[in-house]
Amino acid sequence: MKYLEDSHYIELVLNGDVSAYAVLVSKHKNLVFSIALKILNNREDAEEVAQDCFLKVFQALKTFEKKSKFSTWLYRIVYNAAISRTRKKRLDLVPMDDYVIHNYSEDEISGGMDELDPEEKKEMIEQAMKRLTEDESLLITLFYKGENSIEEISQITGLTMSNVKVRLHRIRKKLQGELAVMLNRAMN
Repeated sequence: MKYLEDSHYIELVLNGDVSAYAVLVSKHKNLVFSIALKILNNREDAEEVAQDCFLKVFQALKTFEKKSKFSTWLYRIVYNAAISRTRKKRLDLVPMDDYVIHNYSEDEISGGMDELDPEEKKEMIEQAMKRLTEDESLLITLFYKGENSIEEISQITGLTMSNVKVRLHRIRKKLQGELAVMLNRAMN
């Protein structure tokens, strides 16, 4: 389905056409759920946070000041709600060893990845993504899957733009290291 600009649907909702909100939900539900899931690592909690956020946004739609894109405002609300939920449920994470991050070049990784079929590549990348922390996974998801700009990610997460850039760079390096280890295991 081809969607119009969010502002079109917002105006319809604000003018009494409540059914137009369903289009906004449909348009943004996948990324809202993905953000919540990346932070919470629990499907049921992510669904609950997503539903709660859509309800909260609907109730607060008249307060949306249009200083940023609607999606940025929405994703910020989801991000904050999911972070609040994780504070209630602290998870212990296994940190990735520093040697994994620094001992492999991009050429070694891309060369090894070329030898895999597309399904193996996808599986390997998914496994490497699982090794990221919730914050790291969220930033990568917002940037690549959500196609948000550095500035939009900064607004969503509350991080400075330079901090977002640095974190994205470190996360890419971390993923490269993890992929290198996985490739090394697969080739041996």
